[in-house]
Amino acid sequence: MDSNKAVIEVENYLFATSQLAQTTLRSVCGQVELDEILTERENINTRLQSILDRATDPWGIKVTTVEVKHIDLPQEMQRSMAKQAEAERERRAKVINAEGEYQAATRLSEAANIIQKYSEALQLRYLQTLREISSENNSLTLFPIPIDLFKLFLKKE
Repeated sequence: MDSNKAVIEVENYLFATSQLAQTTLRSVCGQVELDEILTERENINTRLQSILDRATDPWGIKVTTVEVKHIDLPQEMQRSMAKQAEAERERRAKVINAEGEYQAATRLSEAANIIQKYSEALQLRYLQTLREISSENNSLTLFPIPIDLFKLFLKKE
């Protein structure tokens, strides 16, 4: 932007700008989480641009483009990120499973309330269970018991 300042204010403006950019990149990347570096590149680029502009403006230099293209991560960091991603997938699976269990428990509770109101529903459920058991190819022998015998136990509760 200003060639006089670029020559007078700094000894070697190309080298100084390069060193400043590298140092700023390390500093900014060290302040954010690894997954943020991968997902928030535009924000990081903007942050780097503003820091470099503040430092190079007195030199008469304008950095026009800043872009994080590729970051080499050490193997330990890659393994750490893989473990973190796996733990997150397991967490989501547990949450989904718990939600399914909750919905099933809610439905069973609703069904129990209906069966409690209508004694015929209990008899129908009993017959349905007998039919399901007998449809399997097995050697079970079933002895149906009248549901009225169970009413004595149910009333005591």
